[in-house]
Amino acid sequence: MATIYYIGGSPCAGKSTVSEILSKQYGLYYFKTDDFLDRYTKAGAAQGSPICKKNLELDAEQIWMRDPQLQCDEEFTFYKEIFEFLEADLKQLPHKNGILTEGTAYVPAIMKQSGVPYNRYIAITPAEVFQISHYKKRAYVPYALEGCRDKEKAFSNWMDRDVLFAKEVQRQCLKENYACIENDGSIGLDAFAAQVAAHFGLCDFT
Repeated sequence: MATIYYIGGSPCAGKSTVSEILSKQYGLYYFKTDDFLDRYTKAGAAQGSPICKKNLELDAEQIWMRDPQLQCDEEFTFYKEIFEFLEADLKQLPHKNGILTEGTAYVPAIMKQSGVPYNRYIAITPAEVFQISHYKKRAYVPYALEGCRDKEKAFSNWMDRDVLFAKEVQRQCLKENYACIENDGSIGLDAFAAQVAAHFGLCDFT
């Protein structure tokens, strides 16, 4: 059976960059869940999952002008709905040296239910200031907000949703006894990746 290392957390925390560093350093197969969310959403909608169906129906105005707490709650429900498709894909991956996979879909409560041990999962969340500053640099943000009448308010709701998401991830990690580290930008990404590698025990392989 493949050794799988999971990096969860909330958006804009550096999960992808850390995963790219570690997968290259240790020869791990890197599986980025964000690349497959559209397919998972359609699969979930096809079998009647309510949030998957809703996500396909809403336009940008309807998505981002909702209450941030509602957005956050539905995001967690969405990941529950699609997890079976994600698990199925993981089982099909090549795994000579192991698999490193990352994404917000790896919610601590789901990891615990799936039996993922402490040293195979870690969550990374961003400090609020770090999150907002880095989101503003991302080229896809204006496209995601296209069609919103009040883009400033829509962006604010988006950021509030992700702050709430990060806090819930942190709460779940504490409850389920999983490691969670916060990225505030105070250390370099290589050093940050080294912390994650140490948690996974990957340093023993160098």
